[in-house]
Amino acid sequence: MSTTDGTDLLTSPLHDRHTALGATMGAFGGWSMPLSYPGGTVAEHMSVREAVGIFDVSHLGKLSVTGPGAADFVNACLTADLGRIGPGQAQYTLCCTESGGVVDDLIVYLIGPDEVLAVPNAANAAEVADRLRAAAPAGVTVTDRHRELAVLAAQGPRSTELLGAALPGADGLAQLDYMAFTDAGEIRVCRTGYTGEHGYELLVPAADAPAVWDALLAAAAGLGGRPAGLGARDTLRTEMGYPLHGQDLLPEISPVQAGSGWAVGWSKPAFWGRAALLAEKETGPARRLLGLRATGRGVPRPGMDVLRDGENVGVTTSGTFSPTLRCGIALALIDTAAGVGLDDTVTVDVRGRSLDATVVRPPFVPSRVR
Repeated sequence: MSTTDGTDLLTSPLHDRHTALGATMGAFGGWSMPLSYPGGTVAEHMSVREAVGIFDVSHLGKLSVTGPGAADFVNACLTADLGRIGPGQAQYTLCCTESGGVVDDLIVYLIGPDEVLAVPNAANAAEVADRLRAAAPAGVTVTDRHRELAVLAAQGPRSTELLGAALPGADGLAQLDYMAFTDAGEIRVCRTGYTGEHGYELLVPAADAPAVWDALLAAAAGLGGRPAGLGARDTLRTEMGYPLHGQDLLPEISPVQAGSGWAVGWSKPAFWGRAALLAEKETGPARRLLGLRATGRGVPRPGMDVLRDGENVGVTTSGTFSPTLRCGIALALIDTAAGVGLDDTVTVDVRGRSLDATVVRPPFVPSRVR
């Protein structure tokens, strides 16, 4: 499989496993990844909500930042305050431009004062690496480990039970705090995920990934679980109101606009984009990311106009059918000056047809990550 410009797509260490399962493959961030498996996205989504789903997200980047003061260096670049966590914990953070836009959102694993592992999105991994390398002081090295490590995710209320059955040495996972990680042999297990469910992400040496995947699938079969593709990952994260870079976060969309100010260490003395973001926070953003829940029949998609009383007040950034709610949902950037508030009714222009929706504050369904 190739991209539209003819470039060959990268493949996960599990590519042959996915094709053997009959997965529908698609291009995502320069990688060929499973979008869904036989049975479909809705079944995979509900498996995660009710039991457990297993994802291959090996397309995610992996950047190792090492050397004296590596953690302090990363803290001076990215938005969240690494000083608020300790070794063995992870943190959601943002890489911003000096004008306050978002280059990428990522998870950082704090291994120690001299080592951090950053996990950016696939499409932005090289740019994040370039920015870190350009700013790194003498002695601090940024190493691309993208092909060394696979990333698997077990998400759902039975995920702890699944890992206990599938991973030797994974004792004590039930006591692992949210956003904390531990090592089970060569596998790093972190209590993270992007579904809103209790779950884990596993950093696995690439050569070991097929055996780990097989063990997870075998254990899942007895728990009502199944493999899940990126289609279900998208519907699950949209129900949570979690942003997707490239849609809800962009160099033209700031954390203040996207409702991601909670991932900014506002009292830190330095991070990329600090002055611009502080100024925007002080004056208030010109637009805000809000949730829309359709009250009519129809499914909003990204890039659709949002109107109130016939006047354009914003645009959808994400939109999908919610398998949990059985209705259309969306995230939308709404002009602050329009005065649109929670519980107001707006209209989404769905290819020339008006779809009524109620403005809500995400998540659309309760989160169970903790």
